[in-house]
Amino acid sequence: MTFNIVGWDIGGAHLKAALLNTEGEIIQVYQQPCPLWKGLLELETALEFILAALPEGEKKHAITMTGELVDFFSSRDEGVAEIIATVQRHLANQSLWIYAGISGFIQVEKIQAEHYAAIASANWLASASLVAQKTEAALFVDIGSTTTDILWCENGAVQAMGLTDYQRLQSQELIYTGIVRTAVMALSQSVFFKGHAVGLMAEYFATTADIYRLTGDLNEAHDQTDTADGTEKSVLASAKRLSRMIGYEFENDDLNQWRFVAFQLKQQQKQQIQLACLRQLSRQHRANSPCFVGAGIGRFLVQQIATDLGCAYQDFEDFFSPLLSDSSLSIADCAPAVAVAYLSRKLY
Repeated sequence: MTFNIVGWDIGGAHLKAALLNTEGEIIQVYQQPCPLWKGLLELETALEFILAALPEGEKKHAITMTGELVDFFSSRDEGVAEIIATVQRHLANQSLWIYAGISGFIQVEKIQAEHYAAIASANWLASASLVAQKTEAALFVDIGSTTTDILWCENGAVQAMGLTDYQRLQSQELIYTGIVRTAVMALSQSVFFKGHAVGLMAEYFATTADIYRLTGDLNEAHDQTDTADGTEKSVLASAKRLSRMIGYEFENDDLNQWRFVAFQLKQQQKQQIQLACLRQLSRQHRANSPCFVGAGIGRFLVQQIATDLGCAYQDFEDFFSPLLSDSSLSIADCAPAVAVAYLSRKLY
């Protein structure tokens, strides 16, 4: 019987999905805003939108998540349980497997409370495991809207030092910095402006989306999160938000100055990620320079870091034979969703 596989990555800010056939070819990828901290209705709405966009025919589903972290839930275990229950209601009577990290895939009917810890925030391991299967040795870097994952892969396995978020923050395999949602005040304490070093305010006045709108790196399709002040997402509005970070009254004639500020902040974020990459690279003992594999909407930074370090670069998308119709999203934008769909093929 012919069927397709849908991989789901349920995050705290976005819901992503990937539709594959049994040959492992990517038919389509999807992304919907899903501010889960506002409640489960956000997830239900995003689920229904993507389900309505999927083509007719039998489908089997594989799910990974990070959305259990949001403070709508009193604990991560509660988050995992509630997310699974919500998905079950919307995918009733369909084949549904949950990705439980090192424990692999578990049929939803067999999920117990003892599995919750392995299920929570395991999406990085799905993506990295696929990269490990596809490469001899590589540093996998996935820069998303909110976080960055940095994993050394070699000999067909992910050489992770940590499994939980706490452990991975310690090892710097997880860095809480991203291309859209990160507060500017988390990147730096000062910038150069009109010949002076000026301290940044510890206020939620601007986000990294403002930076990358000004640098021209942010794809409009990836810009699905509200701005810090709830106003428009134009270049001019982004410059005004950055101006608030140093208490400066914005003037249109200063736009190029704010582009320069954005460039500085981009370099500081890139340096933070590059130092974490160097930490992971220091663990490998290969004579040849390693290859970087980039994923996520911020992989343009991964490519730049690889070039700076004299290393080869490969895009996550290069591992697949896409059948995508015209789309503003790419396979690499939705790496965990693609990975759980692809890895779950062995279940059928």
